[in-house]
Amino acid sequence: MRRKILFFATMLLFAVHVKAQYVSLNDNEVQKLKKLISDDTNAKKLYTKYQTIADAAVKENPQPIDTIRTEGLLKGNPKKKATANALRDMSKMYALAICYRVEGKKSYLESLASYLTAWATANTSRGNPIDDTNLEDGIIAYDLVKTNLLPKDNELIVKWLSQTANAGITFYGKSSKKMTSYNNWRSHQLKIVGLIAYAIDNAEYKKYIAEHLTDQIEKNLYADGSGVDFKHRDALHYHVYTLEPLLRLAIVLKRATGVDTYSAQSTSGASIKKSVEWLIPYATGEKTHGEYVNSTVKFDQARAKNGESSFQAGNLWQPKSGLEVLALSAYFDPQYNSIIKTVAGTTNSYSDWQLVLNKVMM
Repeated sequence: MRRKILFFATMLLFAVHVKAQYVSLNDNEVQKLKKLISDDTNAKKLYTKYQTIADAAVKENPQPIDTIRTEGLLKGNPKKKATANALRDMSKMYALAICYRVEGKKSYLESLASYLTAWATANTSRGNPIDDTNLEDGIIAYDLVKTNLLPKDNELIVKWLSQTANAGITFYGKSSKKMTSYNNWRSHQLKIVGLIAYAIDNAEYKKYIAEHLTDQIEKNLYADGSGVDFKHRDALHYHVYTLEPLLRLAIVLKRATGVDTYSAQSTSGASIKKSVEWLIPYATGEKTHGEYVNSTVKFDQARAKNGESSFQAGNLWQPKSGLEVLALSAYFDPQYNSIIKTVAGTTNSYSDWQLVLNKVMM
């Protein structure tokens, strides 16, 4: 088994790349997206939501924040509220990017460039992965249009993203013995470094992912499908929260290298796939779980005392909270499409934008 894992890591490390769009959609996939939007009313309905956001964003100004602050702060904290307001720019950036690629409107690209460069100028990462994971839509947006940006804008954005990746790597160099070095924090950190690695085509960051992802799967997930986060938080919310970034990264790696990190098993027998399968009975309602009852993390108790309804001990986990994990997993395993319909209570094949992307991604 160890030989298999070493081979898996080596394949990631030495896979040959050219500059391409593995984080988002390439030109051929955009053409497929255009056709799907034209042919399917449900896909069109989802796309129209992005059009609405993009059209509004063109008329607005970016609101970057110098330091993202979400982790460890209770609801109502002024820093957290300010960050939430600023992070609305991320969904605007993605909407502008996808609409530009579909429609080619110059105003979308010009507006997106102003948002990206504003953030690149103002924002500096502290390396905290729970803060930086919020940049995901912005990174994907950049990847969608990077070949269309002015060289000076591209240079500025790459510098910003590099600082973010470096800060995350430095952060983990100082916390290698803490639980955050292998819990959901690490999953989010690897996701952000991985997205940046392939968005800006950085060999050093790609090597970092190749060297550390298998170790994270080994330490974060268990052979029975559960994992560290569920054990310590007694909450499916956190099982989902560690799977989402691992799945997002696994999709990029599959597209870029051909290596299947979704199914690959660690030396203990753990895998992302097994941990998704472990979640299914809860998603379908076959099993239920009262959240946070035996959490060992004081912050969970603090949020409950702060009146945050989602963190009240004993509240049943809601299956729809797992839809993003299921949609991302459906990229690898289409059998989840039928389960998604059951959980979402729909016959619609495209109840989520990720399902649209799954259809057009090669």
